[in-house]
Amino acid sequence: MKTFTDSTGRSWMLTLNLGTAMLVKDRLGIDLLQPESSREPTLDDPEGQPVLTLLGTDEMLLGQVLCCMLEDQFTKHEVTEVDVRASFDGQTLLAAQKAFYEELVDFFQSRGRNDRAKAVSKQMEMISAAIQAAEAKIDMITTSPLEGDGQTFSGSQEASDLPTSDG
Repeated sequence: MKTFTDSTGRSWMLTLNLGTAMLVKDRLGIDLLQPESSREPTLDDPEGQPVLTLLGTDEMLLGQVLCCMLEDQFTKHEVTEVDVRASFDGQTLLAAQKAFYEELVDFFQSRGRNDRAKAVSKQMEMISAAIQAAEAKIDMITTSPLEGDGQTFSGSQEASDLPTSDG
């Protein structure tokens, strides 16, 4: 059981068990107990990507999964799903994502499926590495041809740097 706090100060407990996994699968077609498996292709995911990849790249889908897993706490907090989604700012979504992945790892380790626990841990590492790589690439972008190597935000040289027909 992992916890996180939303932007309004409410504390939430994420629990992965057979019941929550079945609820997520029934509602969203996502099998949390087979994170390496691919979901059936949809309009949003025509390739049928693995569940771990989808949840690591589609924040709205992750939000839907989280709401399913938290649904039994809505009454206690006297909130609706709309209220919960509204309280998930960037910081909350990051904390919830971390709690979600940690809960998956704990579940699979306790189930004796260290292969799946390692896959989830590796996904967490890959997300972090991808973010760092993207930040490094963005940091290399200059906004003026006077900075750096003359590359602008679009990655092209300024028109004034290009040869002209008169010289």
